[in-house]
Amino acid sequence: MSVNSIKKFILFVFILLLFSDPMNAQCSMCRAVLESEEGQQTAKGINDGIIYLMAIPYILVALASWRIYKIYRK
Repeated sequence: MSVNSIKKFILFVFILLLFSDPMNAQCSMCRAVLESEEGQQTAKGINDGIIYLMAIPYILVALASWRIYKIYRK
C-alpha cells in the first residue's frame, strides 16, 4: 500500500466520522421499558437481539478467513 492510498483511506474514515449522526435516540425508551416490571420478557428479547447482532460479524470474519486460508493452501 502506498503512502498516498493510506492518506486517502484516513481522509475517507475521517469524513465518515465527521458526518455520522448520533444513533442513541432510543436508549431512553429501551431503559424505560426494561426497568418496568412488565419488561422482563422484553429484556430477554433485547438481550438475545444484542447477542445475535454481535455474533454475525464474528461469524462472517471467521468464514472469510477460513475461505482465504483454503485458497492460499491450494
